[in-house]
Amino acid sequence: MAKLTSRPDRLIGIYRADGGLIGELRYLAGHYLRGEHCSLCDITHAGLGRKRAWDTAVAQLGIPFTLLHRNEMDADLAAFVADRVACVVAVDSNGFRMLLQDADLTACDGEVSALFDRLRALTSP
Repeated sequence: MAKLTSRPDRLIGIYRADGGLIGELRYLAGHYLRGEHCSLCDITHAGLGRKRAWDTAVAQLGIPFTLLHRNEMDADLAAFVADRVACVVAVDSNGFRMLLQDADLTACDGEVSALFDRLRALTSP
């Protein structure tokens, strides 16, 4: 992905999974029974909880970072993202910009530090 020319106002990570009890159960069934996964989930979560390293890295980044399930996006964000989940989107006064796509997240191999190294490289002035 191309380096941003200005620091984004915020980042949004979008899971390839739906939120809510039914969405979580569907994800778990797909993960454990069919080997399906979400590359962003692999980075942010271990077992059933969020990784402590994730919260630490978000705090150190200095850019607000929101995580959403695909069914939690507003209409504008959903139209921009379309079927490109899992992903990380940068938001600024010009709108949305795709920062990292599923292949980029998969390349992080579930490592929080690998994702944040990529984010710092793309968002630093």
